Formats: sequence, structure tokens, C-alpha cells
Amino acid sequence: MGDVTFDEIVAAVEGGATTRRPDAKIEPRFKVGDVVRVKNEHPFHHTRSTRYSRGKTGEVVKAHGVFVYPDTNSEWQGEDPQHVYTVCFSAREIWGEDGVDGDSLCLDLWEPYLEQP
Repeated sequence: MGDVTFDEIVAAVEGGATTRRPDAKIEPRFKVGDVVRVKNEHPFHHTRSTRYSRGKTGEVVKAHGVFVYPDTNSEWQGEDPQHVYTVCFSAREIWGEDGVDGDSLCLDLWEPYLEQP
């Protein structure tokens, strides 16, 4: 990628720049209502998979479509578009005994972070 000026960044943000890739014809692996587990992986590169959610099980509550996968894009390995889902976890699942019964935490997670339990 070449040099990008501040003015170009401002114009992109103001113009509604997005990493959504609606033309990517990729079948989703999961659907709303599926129970999924966040893979317990610890890469040495950039990832949006939160460490506290790894190995935890939750439910897909929304499918957002296909977006640029930040793990490859940040490493100059291409966009590698992937589905993104909102996954909700019980507070107890995430925080153990410190979690409050009835509370939950929802995270937007790319498909490669998820697996079937």
C-alpha cells in the first residue's frame, strides 16, 4: 500500500468507507441460533479474537454478512473476506463465578475464530 494522506483518510471515513464485501459469494458456516465455541488459538499476529472469549461457548444471534478478515489484511496477505456473526455468551461463561447470573456479553466475531463445540 502506498502512502495515504490524512485528507484521504478523512474523505474515506466521511464517505462511509466500509470493509463489507457483499459481492463475495461465500456460504456461511453458521446461522442464527447455532451454538459455537471460540477457538482457543493464540496467534502471534493481529487478531480481533478477544483472549477472554477463547475457548468459550455462546450462541449466534445475528449474521452480519461478509467483511474483510482483519487477521490477513493487517499482515498484507489480502482481504480474505469472511462472514461475521454476533455471538452472545452468558456472563458466567466468560467470567466464571465473577459473572452475574442473567447478564450476557455479545461480541462480533469473524467465522475463522469459531468452531462447533
